[in-house]
Amino acid sequence: MPFALTGPTADDTDGRSSAVNRESMPRISIGDCSLYYERHGMGFPILFVSGLGGFASFWQDQIAAFAKRYEVVTFDHRGIGQSDQARFGYTVERMAADVVSLMDALRIKRAHVVGHSTGGAIAQVLAIDHPSRLASVVLSATWTKADAYFRRLFTFRKEVLLGLGPSAYLQSATLYWYPSWWIARNNERLRQLEAQNLANFAPVEIVASRIDAMLAFDRSNELERIKTPTLVVGAEDDIVTPAYFSEELARLIPAAEVKLFPRGGHFLVHVRAREFGNAVLPFLASHTPA
Repeated sequence: MPFALTGPTADDTDGRSSAVNRESMPRISIGDCSLYYERHGMGFPILFVSGLGGFASFWQDQIAAFAKRYEVVTFDHRGIGQSDQARFGYTVERMAADVVSLMDALRIKRAHVVGHSTGGAIAQVLAIDHPSRLASVVLSATWTKADAYFRRLFTFRKEVLLGLGPSAYLQSATLYWYPSWWIARNNERLRQLEAQNLANFAPVEIVASRIDAMLAFDRSNELERIKTPTLVVGAEDDIVTPAYFSEELARLIPAAEVKLFPRGGHFLVHVRAREFGNAVLPFLASHTPA
């Protein structure tokens, strides 16, 4: 299972789900393609939106804790994993449209949205363009717009992908995603993870197009329009989306709350899974409709 460190039919009408008709149905049509998805737990729904990798399994460490109180929905992005492949030019707005279409297909009128990295950019678009569909939004390890540092990093990562291939791309990515001390303690686990991710790697042109979408993304001048309750989460030692991005998001989004961990790296949801839950769950509880 890619990104894993450790689907039923839908009849949602008001943000709740029924125990009836929850037989396995892991793919659902959103119009022009089908997406793989999973649903866990019962209650008001949370959509977890993963980052550049795009796998539902990125959130494996969160499912148990969050599904105790909520219905957790995860999915493979279009072009990724068990979802249909699509080689068109990606944009963050197009990825956000897929999330809205998935909510429609699952009959979810309104949900909390937790987005990590590229998923956080998608969540920004949802909060700006589709505020009525969100009860709250959590922006984890994400950015406002590509600055000189961000552009250097992802231009280089794309060059590694195109020049050296997926294996070198994934091995180098581990150095960006996790803190050095955590890699030292979990080296064999990460080698296994890299092998799993390589076996499930999307076509190179899809990943390259998704990187281009990240570099083109910029809705920073519209962040002041966000009225949805927002929690920004980051780590001070994140070298992919440095903490100053989280600070900028918290400054630009009215009344946004911010939680910065001193250590955790870009994949803080894995490195600090328990602490991430302890920060996010009370925020969601305070904004869950009765």
